[in-house]
Amino acid sequence: MDHSDASLHAFRVGLPNPADALSTCFSTSYAGIIAFMAVATEGSFAKAGERLGIGRSAVSRNVQKLESQLSTRLFLRTTRSTHLTREGERFFENCNQGVTHIVDAMNDMLDLRHGPPRGVLRISSNVGFGRKVVAPLLAQFCEAYPDIAVDLILDDKPADFAAEQIDVAFRDGCIEDSSIIAKQLVPMQMALCASRLYAEQHGLPMTLEELAQHECVNLRFSGGRVYEWEFKVDGHMRKFLPTARLTFNDADLVLRAVLEGRGIAQLPGYQIADHIARNELVMALRRHVPDDRGHYICYLCRQHLPSRIRVFVDFMTEHIRALNLLCLDDFYIDSLESERQA
Repeated sequence: MDHSDASLHAFRVGLPNPADALSTCFSTSYAGIIAFMAVATEGSFAKAGERLGIGRSAVSRNVQKLESQLSTRLFLRTTRSTHLTREGERFFENCNQGVTHIVDAMNDMLDLRHGPPRGVLRISSNVGFGRKVVAPLLAQFCEAYPDIAVDLILDDKPADFAAEQIDVAFRDGCIEDSSIIAKQLVPMQMALCASRLYAEQHGLPMTLEELAQHECVNLRFSGGRVYEWEFKVDGHMRKFLPTARLTFNDADLVLRAVLEGRGIAQLPGYQIADHIARNELVMALRRHVPDDRGHYICYLCRQHLPSRIRVFVDFMTEHIRALNLLCLDDFYIDSLESERQA
């Protein structure tokens, strides 16, 4: 070991870890600083004890320990009065700045919880629902809450609340993650649909087995997986991965291909409800639509929820539920009758 290595080794062995030193210093001086600040503010040890809810002797001991640690006399004490020394005045001025910062920090946190909604709101949503439903509502939300800045992230993979610092996420399907609060906004209807032109030229499948005879349009998720169509048959879930000549990684392109009569696809109700109402699309196998799915708004904890998150959840819940996102409500009974007759 050369001289420099020996010196470095001695330094490492001889000196305490900086973090440990800070911890020891803070723990031994904290009570003394609190007592010191109370005495300096109240003007006496007795009044400081009343302010802190401890005895006068305890206040005095804590101040004495602090003075020993600092090797400095902070107070001039007589039987009639207590005054700060010049060193004490300097120490009080410096400590007071720190206390002010701490109080401001605490008030800021309380204001986030109880005060007017403000700050940055980081939101995650799958691409289709975010583009079609969430994004159009943001202008109205921002107008109602001008002190909230919105950061919307569209991604089909589930949001990682901690790693991505997500405040609120919109999720579809069945929520099985017990670590999050999931509030259902509306049921999620996945309907098999085709254009009227396609239905006239090729007909519609009447059973799941007939799907193989039709042109299908697939959706590929951002992770590379192709979406499997889901159907409920005799109370059980059945999945079907169709063979397709057209596959897109964008739900809007899938919808456009269906509207153009290029095939059939299974799409969520929020995407096709308007087209169904305008008779641009027709549905098939409606009796097999899954009924255990939902569109959810999710966040991590109900307790200590910042007001910016609380008002956003309430706003989106109210406004999304007011939208007509269901494609089956007006057609479900008729569809059952037509399929029975067929």
